[in-house]
Amino acid sequence: MVRDTGRRAPVWKVCPVQNRSQEMYDMRLLYPSTINYYTRYTRLDLRLQPHLHITTMLPREPYKGPTRKLVLAFDVGTTFSGVSYCMLDPGEVPVIRGVARYPAQEHVGGDSKIPSILYYDLQGDVRAVGAEALQEHIIEQAENEGWVKLAWWKLHLRAKHLASSHIRDGDIEPLPRGKSAVEVLADFMRYLFRCARTYIQESHLNFWGSVENSIEFVLTHPNGWEGQQQQQIRRAVELAGLISSKEEQSHVHLLTEGEASLHFCVTNVIASNILSTTPIDVSDYSDEEDDQSDSKGVIVIDAGGGTIDLSAYSMKLSPTSFEEIAPAECSLSGSEHYSNPTIIAQMADIFDNSTKLRFRKPDEPSYIRFGTIRDKDPKYDIRSGQLKLAGQDVADLFEPSIKAIIEAFEQQRRAALTPINMVCLVGGFAASDWLFAKLQEYFLPLCISFCRPDAHANKAVADGAVSFYIDHLVSTRVARATYGTNCNTLYDSQDLEHLARQHKSHIDIAGDRRISGYFQSILLKGTQVSELREFRKSFFTTRKSLAACKSASTDIMCYKGALPDPRWLDVERSSFSTLCTIRADLGKLSRTLRPKKAAADQSNYYQIDYDVVILFGHTELKAQISWEEKGVEMR
Repeated sequence: MVRDTGRRAPVWKVCPVQNRSQEMYDMRLLYPSTINYYTRYTRLDLRLQPHLHITTMLPREPYKGPTRKLVLAFDVGTTFSGVSYCMLDPGEVPVIRGVARYPAQEHVGGDSKIPSILYYDLQGDVRAVGAEALQEHIIEQAENEGWVKLAWWKLHLRAKHLASSHIRDGDIEPLPRGKSAVEVLADFMRYLFRCARTYIQESHLNFWGSVENSIEFVLTHPNGWEGQQQQQIRRAVELAGLISSKEEQSHVHLLTEGEASLHFCVTNVIASNILSTTPIDVSDYSDEEDDQSDSKGVIVIDAGGGTIDLSAYSMKLSPTSFEEIAPAECSLSGSEHYSNPTIIAQMADIFDNSTKLRFRKPDEPSYIRFGTIRDKDPKYDIRSGQLKLAGQDVADLFEPSIKAIIEAFEQQRRAALTPINMVCLVGGFAASDWLFAKLQEYFLPLCISFCRPDAHANKAVADGAVSFYIDHLVSTRVARATYGTNCNTLYDSQDLEHLARQHKSHIDIAGDRRISGYFQSILLKGTQVSELREFRKSFFTTRKSLAACKSASTDIMCYKGALPDPRWLDVERSSFSTLCTIRADLGKLSRTLRPKKAAADQSNYYQIDYDVVILFGHTELKAQISWEEKGVEMR
């Protein structure tokens, strides 16, 4: 008899049995009670590589908005890109769909994506994009007319501080003359928008006209992209014509690929019927053991074509919500970027789209079919139009990416505030059986559940970005760096750090000795931030005339070094960078200021008191200057 008091939800435990060669597991359902609990067992043969496939969807409430709306999510990837969407009708349950048809694309289906490729002519005009750029007549015309082909162009936008084992500026194809990376991104997004519009118009009659002025755009980017890259994306949105003015930027939502992938995993993996109230826990089982924890640690690995993004979250239940528990990681070490250049490019494409994903065993050769049966060169193991690759050589190609994923995972696990119980693998590279098997081999001894969605993992980011807008599962995020500002600090003759910088000191207008080059942190790296929480510090500045008091500005700086609480800009100077400059109109405040007397000559000066406020709970950092006018806070 199984007894359940209803006080706690049941917990599924998946436990390896002694005979691991059979890949057998016990799944044990525990019914906790305040007094005792009983167990019942069922033996399951989980020969799923060996992992769990769970595809039940997260239940959603009907849309409560007053009017019809369209959500469009763009996943602009380094190698492939896609669009997902959701039609929001009042009273209807939202359904996430993917744009499954693009011009010149042979394969049509739920996992449809297009290559992130563009052709420009000599005048800088776009001539072909996506699958259209792979058509033979386009390739021939491009060669005849000298068009410029762009692939991997997204890496021109990358944050320069990101760790990279193999990507240098010289490895990326140069942009066409007169074209910036932002303009290329705008051209590509304009094409994606046209494809999405055509697909929706053909698939949902009489719908587009009712929402063309009510579109919410969700745009994803790698975890390591920050203020500068986010501003470039927003600028590209304007150039692409997706919005008509800066005032419409409120309809543009930016999101990390890691958080988008989390939403996809929740809706396709974690929130199954069985696990909607509890997570899977793969561990050595003991009848004496009853996990009292209210939350579980989950890491999402998004292995794409050019980047690997890792995000760590704490999962809380009833209702389902997530808190980021470690700074997100991003590495430029995705599936590796690889005579006759045309043939080599063809081989590389076939390897990337087929051989790489099917590879399973290093003791078996792999083949790349690229020509006709008459093509052969035994010297290079080419026979009947196929290039033979030794299995170990193929396995060696995976090693840099596998190593990068494991290193990034361990860094996330060390930084996480909650023990990690589960890892989800998504992204185009997740389809590789060899990658999955090698990572499974690493996670199994750690008693960490490891899974990849049964659904189309390469659409995880686009689908998850739509889920972000409608489900909003993440309640807190973690600061990825330390943020603050440069200021002067009051000199302390007893402080050794001050004494070492005495030569930088000066007497200010009020007669106080101060030291310049001080970094006042406002938000420290690793801090958990809820969406409504503000971080602020008070400052003041002095001016010699009222006319100079009508405006104020301050720089927001970012520190990415190893110090837990940096104080001086002359220590690890290269680790500091300026994110943005905040400006405030203080015209009204200036009229209320009263003069003060300078210590040296009794001349008048004016002091402006203000706070610098940082908000980081949403997906973008926001900074503001705050001051008071007649007792009322202004920003």
